[in-house]
Amino acid sequence: MPEMQTAALRDSRILCLISASAANTETIGAALGRRLPPGAVVCLSGALGAGKTVFSRGIGAGWGAVPPLTSPTYNLVHQHRRARDDGQLAHIDLYRIGGTADADTLGLDDLLDSAYIVIMEWPERVGDLLPPAHLWIDIEWLNDDKRELVFRARGPRHAALLDALRRDLAAS
Repeated sequence: MPEMQTAALRDSRILCLISASAANTETIGAALGRRLPPGAVVCLSGALGAGKTVFSRGIGAGWGAVPPLTSPTYNLVHQHRRARDDGQLAHIDLYRIGGTADADTLGLDDLLDSAYIVIMEWPERVGDLLPPAHLWIDIEWLNDDKRELVFRARGPRHAALLDALRRDLAAS
């Protein structure tokens, strides 16, 4: 179970977790993935190698993505389905794009206006294109193994999602 930072729990729209390992980071992602509703937007921010793709892989596993999530660095967008209900998930790596103009070529607006669950790595590269409602997660290196994950929910739907995740993690 990840260590929860109790000071941040006073604001229901913020959750701070400490992950002790890559496996723990993936487990936290899986817990989130099990809760993601259609149309949810998850923004992952952090330095190269911080664990954004590891966290994404966990989200995909918890959600039931086929095939399993891998880094979309060179393809930029990987699309996945869920066998049990034909749900759709898009995993997007924006590191290699030049800005909002390049994001248009990816069809980002169409994905964000759909029932797709959208996971974006490097979301700061598209700034104004982000919908006002989303879940923003900063992943920061603490040492070789430990990471701090700071979740910020924007909008009531994503705040409810964060509350559900908080309860799930506290119960595990």
